[in-house]
Amino acid sequence: MRVTLERSALLKALGHVHRVVERRTTIPILSNVLLRAANSALKLQATDLDLEVVESVPANVGDAGATTVPAHTFYDIIRKLPDGSEITLEQSGTTLALSAGRSRFTLQTLPEADFPDLTAGDLPVRFDLAAAELKRLIDKTQFAISTEETRYYLNGIYFHAIDVEGIRMLRAVATDGHRLARVEIPAPSGSGEMPGVIIPRKAVAEVQRLVEDPDGTVVVELSPVKVRFTIGSVVLTSKLIDGTFPDYARVIPVGNDKQLLVDKGDFTSAVDRVSTISSERGRAVKLALGQGRLVLTVTNPDSGTATEELEVDYTADAIEIGFNSRYLLDILGQVDGDAAVLKLADPGSPTLLHEQDGTSALYVLMPMRV
Repeated sequence: MRVTLERSALLKALGHVHRVVERRTTIPILSNVLLRAANSALKLQATDLDLEVVESVPANVGDAGATTVPAHTFYDIIRKLPDGSEITLEQSGTTLALSAGRSRFTLQTLPEADFPDLTAGDLPVRFDLAAAELKRLIDKTQFAISTEETRYYLNGIYFHAIDVEGIRMLRAVATDGHRLARVEIPAPSGSGEMPGVIIPRKAVAEVQRLVEDPDGTVVVELSPVKVRFTIGSVVLTSKLIDGTFPDYARVIPVGNDKQLLVDKGDFTSAVDRVSTISSERGRAVKLALGQGRLVLTVTNPDSGTATEELEVDYTADAIEIGFNSRYLLDILGQVDGDAAVLKLADPGSPTLLHEQDGTSALYVLMPMRV
Protein backbone atom coordinates (compact mmCIF):
# COMPACT_ATOMS: atom_id res chain seq x y z
CA MET A 1 0.00 0.00 0.00
CA ARG A 2 1.22 3.47 -0.92
CA VAL A 3 -0.97 6.54 -0.58
CA THR A 4 -0.52 10.33 -0.42
CA LEU A 5 -3.08 12.76 1.00
CA GLU A 6 -3.62 16.10 2.72
CA ARG A 7 -3.07 16.31 6.48
CA SER A 8 -6.26 18.33 7.09
CA ALA A 9 -8.52 15.73 5.43
CA LEU A 10 -6.82 12.84 7.22
CA LEU A 11 -6.91 14.62 10.59
CA LYS A 12 -10.61 15.39 10.32
CA ALA A 13 -11.49 11.79 9.43
CA LEU A 14 -9.21 10.37 12.13
CA GLY A 15 -10.83 12.72 14.63
CA HIS A 16 -14.15 11.08 13.83
CA VAL A 17 -13.08 7.44 13.89
CA HIS A 18 -10.40 7.26 16.62
CA ARG A 19 -12.85 8.20 19.41
CA VAL A 20 -14.51 4.80 19.05
CA VAL A 21 -11.28 3.01 19.97
CA GLU A 22 -11.03 2.12 23.66
CA ARG A 23 -7.71 3.10 25.24
CA ARG A 24 -7.68 -0.08 27.29
CA THR A 25 -8.61 -3.32 25.57
CA THR A 26 -7.51 -6.93 25.95
CA ILE A 27 -7.84 -7.50 22.18
CA PRO A 28 -4.85 -5.84 20.43
CA ILE A 29 -6.54 -5.43 17.03
CA LEU A 30 -9.26 -3.27 18.63
CA SER A 31 -6.61 -0.67 19.49
CA ASN A 32 -5.99 -0.19 15.77
CA VAL A 33 -7.65 1.71 12.95
CA LEU A 34 -8.05 -0.03 9.60
CA LEU A 35 -6.63 1.83 6.59
CA ARG A 36 -7.75 0.67 3.15
CA ALA A 37 -6.46 2.47 0.04
CA ALA A 38 -8.31 1.99 -3.25
CA ASN A 39 -10.11 3.95 -5.98
CA SER A 40 -8.59 7.37 -5.19
CA ALA A 41 -9.63 7.22 -1.55
CA LEU A 42 -8.33 6.11 1.83
CA LYS A 43 -11.00 4.47 3.97
CA LEU A 44 -10.58 4.56 7.74
CA GLN A 45 -12.48 2.18 9.99
CA ALA A 46 -12.56 1.71 13.77
CA THR A 47 -14.67 -0.46 16.06
CA ASP A 48 -15.11 -1.60 19.67
CA LEU A 49 -17.28 -4.57 18.52
CA ASP A 50 -20.48 -2.69 19.53
CA LEU A 51 -19.91 0.46 17.50
CA GLU A 52 -18.20 1.03 14.16
CA VAL A 53 -17.30 4.27 12.38
CA VAL A 54 -16.16 4.39 8.75
CA GLU A 55 -15.06 7.42 6.73
CA SER A 56 -13.35 7.85 3.37
CA VAL A 57 -11.07 10.72 2.36
CA PRO A 58 -9.76 11.63 -1.13
CA ALA A 59 -6.22 10.41 -1.68
CA ASN A 60 -3.65 9.77 -4.38
CA VAL A 61 -3.37 5.98 -4.31
CA GLY A 62 -0.11 4.68 -5.78
CA ASP A 63 -0.59 1.07 -4.67
CA ALA A 64 -3.88 -0.22 -3.33
CA GLY A 65 -3.82 -2.19 -0.10
CA ALA A 66 -4.88 -2.31 3.53
CA THR A 67 -3.36 -2.53 7.00
CA THR A 68 -4.08 -1.51 10.60
CA VAL A 69 -2.12 0.85 12.86
CA PRO A 70 -2.51 1.96 16.52
CA ALA A 71 -5.35 4.47 16.38
CA HIS A 72 -4.45 6.93 19.13
CA THR A 73 -0.73 7.04 18.26
CA PHE A 74 -1.56 7.57 14.59
CA TYR A 75 -4.01 10.35 15.46
CA ASP A 76 -1.47 12.09 17.73
CA ILE A 77 1.20 12.01 15.01
CA ILE A 78 -1.13 13.51 12.38
CA ARG A 79 -2.39 16.12 14.87
CA LYS A 80 1.16 17.32 15.61
CA LEU A 81 2.26 17.62 11.98
CA PRO A 82 2.33 21.16 10.50
CA ASP A 83 -0.76 22.57 8.79
CA GLY A 84 -0.75 22.04 5.04
CA SER A 85 1.49 18.96 5.21
CA GLU A 86 1.26 16.33 2.51
CA ILE A 87 1.42 12.91 4.09
CA THR A 88 2.70 9.74 2.43
CA LEU A 89 1.88 6.32 3.90
CA GLU A 90 3.79 3.29 2.64
CA GLN A 91 3.39 -0.24 3.93
CA SER A 92 6.33 -2.60 4.05
CA GLY A 93 5.96 -6.00 5.70
CA THR A 94 4.71 -5.49 9.25
CA THR A 95 5.39 -1.74 9.38
CA LEU A 96 3.85 1.42 7.96
CA ALA A 97 6.20 4.28 7.06
CA LEU A 98 4.71 7.76 7.43
CA SER A 99 6.49 10.78 5.96
CA ALA A 100 5.54 14.45 5.89
CA GLY A 101 8.09 17.11 5.01
CA ARG A 102 11.19 16.26 7.05
CA SER A 103 9.28 14.09 9.54
CA ARG A 104 9.53 10.30 9.37
CA PHE A 105 7.69 7.74 11.48
CA THR A 106 7.50 3.96 11.39
CA LEU A 107 4.50 2.27 12.99
CA GLN A 108 3.98 -1.40 13.79
CA THR A 109 0.97 -2.87 12.02
CA LEU A 110 -1.38 -5.79 12.49
CA PRO A 111 -2.89 -7.70 9.55
CA GLU A 112 -6.04 -6.38 7.94
CA ALA A 113 -7.48 -9.93 8.02
CA ASP A 114 -7.63 -9.81 11.84
CA PHE A 115 -9.78 -6.66 11.90
CA PRO A 116 -13.40 -7.41 12.89
CA ASP A 117 -16.23 -6.26 10.64
CA LEU A 118 -19.45 -5.24 12.36
CA THR A 119 -21.69 -6.74 9.69
CA ALA A 120 -24.96 -4.86 9.81
CA GLY A 121 -27.04 -7.40 7.90
CA ASP A 122 -30.43 -6.34 6.60
CA LEU A 123 -31.62 -2.91 7.81
CA PRO A 124 -35.20 -2.80 6.50
CA VAL A 125 -36.28 0.59 7.89
CA ARG A 126 -34.73 3.64 6.21
CA PHE A 127 -35.58 7.32 6.49
CA ASP A 128 -34.01 10.76 6.20
CA LEU A 129 -33.94 13.07 9.20
CA ALA A 130 -32.88 16.71 9.33
CA ALA A 131 -29.60 16.91 11.24
CA ALA A 132 -30.93 19.74 13.43
CA GLU A 133 -33.93 17.64 14.47
CA LEU A 134 -31.81 14.57 15.29
CA LYS A 135 -29.46 16.78 17.31
CA ARG A 136 -32.42 18.27 19.17
CA LEU A 137 -33.81 14.83 20.04
CA ILE A 138 -30.43 13.81 21.45
CA ASP A 139 -29.48 17.10 23.13
CA LYS A 140 -32.71 17.31 25.09
CA THR A 141 -32.74 13.71 26.33
CA GLN A 142 -29.11 12.62 26.63
CA PHE A 143 -28.62 14.04 30.14
CA ALA A 144 -31.25 11.67 31.55
CA ILE A 145 -29.59 8.45 30.30
CA SER A 146 -28.83 6.12 33.21
CA THR A 147 -25.22 5.20 33.97
CA GLU A 148 -26.26 2.30 36.22
CA GLU A 149 -24.98 -0.78 34.41
CA THR A 150 -27.30 -3.19 36.22
CA ARG A 151 -30.28 -1.48 34.55
CA TYR A 152 -28.67 -1.78 31.15
CA TYR A 153 -31.97 -1.20 29.32
CA LEU A 154 -31.86 2.43 30.59
CA ASN A 155 -28.30 3.01 29.27
CA GLY A 156 -29.51 4.64 26.07
CA ILE A 157 -32.25 6.67 24.37
CA TYR A 158 -35.47 4.91 23.40
CA PHE A 159 -36.57 5.94 19.89
CA HIS A 160 -40.00 4.90 18.65
CA ALA A 161 -42.90 6.04 16.47
CA ILE A 162 -46.21 6.78 18.17
CA ASP A 163 -49.60 8.33 17.31
CA VAL A 164 -50.32 11.57 19.19
CA GLU A 165 -53.83 12.92 18.58
CA GLY A 166 -53.90 11.26 15.17
CA ILE A 167 -50.45 12.49 14.11
CA ARG A 168 -47.54 10.06 13.74
CA MET A 169 -44.59 11.28 15.82
CA LEU A 170 -40.99 10.16 16.30
CA ARG A 171 -40.33 10.20 20.03
CA ALA A 172 -37.10 9.98 22.05
CA VAL A 173 -37.19 9.08 25.75
CA ALA A 174 -34.47 8.68 28.37
CA THR A 175 -34.69 8.11 32.11
CA ASP A 176 -32.47 7.11 35.01
CA GLY A 177 -35.31 6.58 37.50
CA HIS A 178 -34.83 10.06 39.03
CA ARG A 179 -35.71 12.18 36.01
CA LEU A 180 -37.25 11.53 32.62
CA ALA A 181 -36.94 13.42 29.33
CA ARG A 182 -39.40 12.96 26.46
CA VAL A 183 -39.07 14.84 23.17
CA GLU A 184 -40.93 14.33 19.92
CA ILE A 185 -41.01 15.58 16.33
CA PRO A 186 -43.34 14.78 13.41
CA ALA A 187 -42.29 11.37 12.12
CA PRO A 188 -40.22 11.64 8.93
CA SER A 189 -41.41 9.72 5.88
CA GLY A 190 -40.44 6.06 6.24
CA SER A 191 -40.10 6.07 10.03
CA GLY A 192 -43.74 5.37 10.85
CA GLU A 193 -43.29 1.60 11.03
CA MET A 194 -39.91 1.54 12.77
CA PRO A 195 -39.53 -0.81 15.74
CA GLY A 196 -38.93 0.71 19.16
CA VAL A 197 -35.14 0.70 19.64
CA ILE A 198 -32.75 1.64 22.46
CA ILE A 199 -29.63 3.33 21.05
CA PRO A 200 -26.69 2.96 23.48
CA ARG A 201 -25.15 5.93 25.31
CA LYS A 202 -21.81 5.73 23.44
CA ALA A 203 -23.45 5.64 20.01
CA VAL A 204 -25.69 8.57 20.95
CA ALA A 205 -22.67 10.62 22.05
CA GLU A 206 -20.82 9.88 18.80
CA VAL A 207 -23.80 10.83 16.64
CA GLN A 208 -24.11 14.07 18.59
CA ARG A 209 -20.44 14.90 17.87
CA LEU A 210 -20.66 13.89 14.22
CA VAL A 211 -23.60 16.19 13.44
CA GLU A 212 -21.41 19.18 12.54
CA ASP A 213 -23.72 20.75 9.94
CA PRO A 214 -27.19 21.46 11.41
CA ASP A 215 -28.52 22.18 7.91
CA GLY A 216 -27.57 18.72 6.67
CA THR A 217 -29.54 15.50 6.44
CA VAL A 218 -28.86 12.24 8.26
CA VAL A 219 -29.82 8.89 6.73
CA VAL A 220 -31.06 6.48 9.41
CA GLU A 221 -31.30 2.74 8.74
CA LEU A 222 -32.30 0.23 11.37
CA SER A 223 -33.40 -3.26 12.23
CA PRO A 224 -34.45 -4.66 15.62
CA VAL A 225 -30.76 -5.30 16.47
CA LYS A 226 -28.67 -2.63 14.69
CA VAL A 227 -28.81 1.00 13.60
CA ARG A 228 -26.75 2.89 11.02
CA PHE A 229 -26.38 6.66 10.68
CA THR A 230 -24.90 8.17 7.51
CA ILE A 231 -23.78 11.72 8.29
CA GLY A 232 -22.06 13.30 5.31
CA SER A 233 -19.04 11.09 4.54
CA VAL A 234 -19.19 9.28 7.90
CA VAL A 235 -21.06 6.01 8.44
CA LEU A 236 -21.69 4.95 12.05
CA THR A 237 -23.12 1.50 12.77
CA SER A 238 -24.08 0.38 16.27
CA LYS A 239 -25.62 -2.57 17.98
CA LEU A 240 -28.82 -1.76 19.85
CA ILE A 241 -29.44 -2.49 23.51
CA ASP A 242 -31.13 -5.87 23.74
CA GLY A 243 -33.76 -5.14 26.35
CA THR A 244 -37.26 -3.80 26.92
CA PHE A 245 -37.60 -0.13 27.77
CA PRO A 246 -40.03 0.34 30.69
CA ASP A 247 -43.54 1.71 30.24
CA TYR A 248 -42.49 5.31 30.79
CA ALA A 249 -46.06 6.64 30.35
CA ARG A 250 -46.88 5.30 33.83
CA VAL A 251 -44.53 7.77 35.52
CA ILE A 252 -45.69 10.86 33.61
CA PRO A 253 -48.21 12.54 35.94
CA VAL A 254 -51.54 13.67 34.49
CA GLY A 255 -53.33 15.17 37.51
CA ASN A 256 -50.82 17.74 38.70
CA ASP A 257 -53.02 20.80 39.32
CA LYS A 258 -50.59 23.26 40.97
CA GLN A 259 -48.94 25.30 38.22
CA LEU A 260 -45.85 27.41 38.72
CA LEU A 261 -44.70 29.78 35.96
CA VAL A 262 -41.20 31.08 36.58
CA ASP A 263 -38.57 33.09 34.71
CA LYS A 264 -36.12 30.41 33.62
CA GLY A 265 -33.00 32.54 33.94
CA ASP A 266 -33.84 33.88 37.42
CA PHE A 267 -34.89 30.45 38.66
CA THR A 268 -31.77 28.72 37.28
CA SER A 269 -29.46 31.33 38.82
CA ALA A 270 -31.23 31.12 42.19
CA VAL A 271 -31.05 27.32 42.32
CA ASP A 272 -27.39 27.45 41.32
CA ARG A 273 -26.57 30.04 44.01
CA VAL A 274 -28.29 28.38 46.97
CA SER A 275 -26.98 24.93 46.00
CA THR A 276 -23.41 26.21 46.40
CA ILE A 277 -23.44 25.09 50.03
CA SER A 278 -25.31 21.82 49.48
CA SER A 279 -23.48 18.61 50.31
CA GLU A 280 -22.03 16.56 47.46
CA ARG A 281 -24.21 13.62 48.45
CA GLY A 282 -27.48 15.39 49.19
CA ARG A 283 -27.73 18.28 46.72
CA ALA A 284 -31.25 18.86 48.07
CA VAL A 285 -32.96 22.21 47.52
CA LYS A 286 -36.36 22.97 49.10
CA LEU A 287 -38.97 24.96 47.21
CA ALA A 288 -41.60 26.65 49.41
CA LEU A 289 -44.41 27.99 47.23
CA GLY A 290 -47.06 30.50 48.25
CA GLN A 291 -49.14 33.17 46.53
CA GLY A 292 -46.84 34.87 44.03
CA ARG A 293 -43.62 33.90 45.77
CA LEU A 294 -41.08 31.09 45.85
CA VAL A 295 -38.50 30.62 48.60
CA LEU A 296 -35.56 28.33 47.87
CA THR A 297 -33.71 26.88 50.84
CA VAL A 298 -30.63 24.68 51.19
CA THR A 299 -29.51 23.40 54.59
CA ASN A 300 -26.17 21.67 55.11
CA PRO A 301 -25.26 20.76 58.71
CA ASP A 302 -21.57 21.01 57.81
CA SER A 303 -21.54 24.40 56.11
CA GLY A 304 -24.73 26.34 56.92
CA THR A 305 -27.90 27.45 55.14
CA ALA A 306 -28.85 29.48 52.08
CA THR A 307 -32.19 31.03 51.10
CA GLU A 308 -33.40 33.11 48.18
CA GLU A 309 -36.82 34.49 47.33
CA LEU A 310 -38.30 34.95 43.86
CA GLU A 311 -41.49 36.56 42.57
CA VAL A 312 -43.35 33.97 40.53
CA ASP A 313 -46.71 33.32 38.88
CA TYR A 314 -48.32 30.91 41.36
CA THR A 315 -51.88 31.03 42.71
CA ALA A 316 -52.50 27.47 43.97
CA ASP A 317 -52.31 26.17 47.56
CA ALA A 318 -49.03 26.55 49.41
CA ILE A 319 -46.67 23.59 49.07
CA GLU A 320 -43.12 22.65 50.10
CA ILE A 321 -41.21 20.18 47.92
CA GLY A 322 -37.56 19.16 47.59
CA PHE A 323 -35.49 18.30 44.52
CA ASN A 324 -31.94 17.29 43.70
CA SER A 325 -30.53 20.64 42.59
CA ARG A 326 -28.27 19.13 39.92
CA TYR A 327 -31.15 17.24 38.35
CA LEU A 328 -33.30 20.38 38.42
CA LEU A 329 -30.54 22.44 36.78
CA ASP A 330 -30.00 19.75 34.12
CA ILE A 331 -33.66 20.00 33.09
CA LEU A 332 -33.77 23.80 33.21
CA GLY A 333 -30.73 23.81 30.93
CA GLN A 334 -32.80 22.04 28.25
CA VAL A 335 -35.86 24.31 28.47
CA ASP A 336 -36.09 26.74 25.53
CA GLY A 337 -37.55 30.22 25.91
CA ASP A 338 -37.60 32.65 28.82
CA ALA A 339 -40.08 30.82 31.07
CA ALA A 340 -40.47 27.35 32.55
CA VAL A 341 -43.68 25.70 33.70
CA LEU A 342 -43.70 23.34 36.69
CA LYS A 343 -46.83 21.34 37.45
CA LEU A 344 -46.90 19.93 40.98
CA ALA A 345 -49.23 17.66 42.95
CA ASP A 346 -47.82 17.05 46.45
CA PRO A 347 -44.38 16.75 48.13
CA GLY A 348 -44.16 13.02 47.41
CA SER A 349 -45.28 12.94 43.77
CA PRO A 350 -43.31 13.54 40.55
CA THR A 351 -43.33 17.04 39.09
CA LEU A 352 -43.86 17.84 35.41
CA LEU A 353 -41.71 20.50 33.68
CA HIS A 354 -42.05 21.91 30.19
CA GLU A 355 -41.65 25.05 28.13
CA GLN A 356 -44.29 27.74 28.29
CA ASP A 357 -45.28 27.60 24.63
CA GLY A 358 -45.61 23.86 24.02
CA THR A 359 -45.08 20.31 25.19
CA SER A 360 -43.01 18.74 22.39
CA ALA A 361 -40.35 18.49 25.12
CA LEU A 362 -41.54 17.16 28.47
CA TYR A 363 -39.59 16.43 31.65
CA VAL A 364 -40.46 14.58 34.84
CA LEU A 365 -38.51 15.03 38.09
CA MET A 366 -38.88 12.89 41.19
CA PRO A 367 -38.92 14.80 44.51
CA MET A 368 -36.53 14.36 47.46
CA ARG A 369 -37.21 14.36 51.18
CA VAL A 370 -35.99 17.61 52.73
